Amino acid sequence: MNDPKHGMTLIVKTVTRITVWLIILYGIYLILHGHLTPGGGFGGGVIIALAFLNVLLAYGRSFTKNWLNLKFMEDIEAASATLFLFMGILGIALGGRFLTNFLGPGKPFTLFSAGHIPILNILIGVKVGMCLFLVVWVLAALRTGEGGEE
Repeated sequence: MNDPKHGMTLIVKTVTRITVWLIILYGIYLILHGHLTPGGGFGGGVIIALAFLNVLLAYGRSFTKNWLNLKFMEDIEAASATLFLFMGILGIALGGRFLTNFLGPGKPFTLFSAGHIPILNILIGVKVGMCLFLVVWVLAALRTGEGGEE
């Protein structure tokens, strides 16, 4: 894990190992409370992508490729986009328009007060988080070559 030939210094790797989970947790918090506070799915997804980017910068591509399952990330990203589209079409199928709230308004000033918006925030957060990290991953691979130096 602390291979001195790849990535940054031991201090950066240690700080990353400690803080990456806190950053991911904060991104999840923003996604889950996006209908109550500013932020939401997009902001939380960006923060989660930046946590993965932090690991990539601190440890290098070879460690990150072993730590993260990139194929699984691609599949999750595609599934979240498909489910978001399904939620929109379900609004049409139940007699409304695209993305019509079909769960009801909920009770005001509670966590479940926004109908299906929290579900949409989760789907957007997953989509944005995975997609942004995969874009950075591809750009890093193009810059160094797939089998090149880090």
